[in-house]
Amino acid sequence: MSRVVLLSMSENEVRAKCDEAKVGVSSLEPLVSGGVRLVCMGSSGAALMRDKLKSRLIEGDVVRERHRPATRPS
Repeated sequence: MSRVVLLSMSENEVRAKCDEAKVGVSSLEPLVSGGVRLVCMGSSGAALMRDKLKSRLIEGDVVRERHRPATRPS
């Protein structure tokens, strides 16, 4: 099972919910289309967060920010 969970929440809300459920966060990034991409430390944590936040899940494809420069620095 995937460790990635897409949520229509703010980063602060997601971090608070993960802390409350004692789920380790590997990565948390804002999405261009709104919401966040949460990567949990383990798949069991991701499954728990999917269950707890099922009304806030984003279904389908999302647009992510580019993390690397489009061109190589000189």
